[in-house]
Amino acid sequence: MSMTPTEAAEAWSRADLLYPAAAVESALDRVAAAISERLSGADPLLLAVMTGGLVPAGLLLPRLRFPLGLDYVHATRYRGHTSGGRLHWIQRPSQPLAGRVVLLVDDILDQGITLAEIALDCRERGAREVLSAVLVEKRHEGKSGFCADFVGLEVEDRSVFGYGMDYQGYLRNANGIYAVAED
Repeated sequence: MSMTPTEAAEAWSRADLLYPAAAVESALDRVAAAISERLSGADPLLLAVMTGGLVPAGLLLPRLRFPLGLDYVHATRYRGHTSGGRLHWIQRPSQPLAGRVVLLVDDILDQGITLAEIALDCRERGAREVLSAVLVEKRHEGKSGFCADFVGLEVEDRSVFGYGMDYQGYLRNANGIYAVAED
């Protein structure tokens, strides 16, 4: 069951601010610098992972001052819920990946299952190298073993939202990273 806009507003008002906008913007600057150092001159294809990766990818793009291609993928395990299931593909990349360096950009690395499966799909489509950048990595024991190459911030194992991350389909637009209040 999804929440109403009123319930989303209530959740936001009660949430704990983990990182204000200035800290998130600073993390994006650091990630962009690391990506630039690693991929400048590599002619990478940046793949925004929809829907959560839309905001981090959009904020990273003007910080990357070298030629790159842009496309997107849309695969989800969450479908508006707070726990994941089987990967559901909505859109694979429209550009050819053969021989390309691919940079996946997503909002959060939780267990790593979604990004691992997308990375595998990219390699199966012939990508020469697949790297990943996430705005947030969640600290917990239940990880798949997949590690992001570029990480902006870390959060504890709580439901978080803002800067592209949603809470039950809402609050991706929060200008900061928040954790849902624990009851």
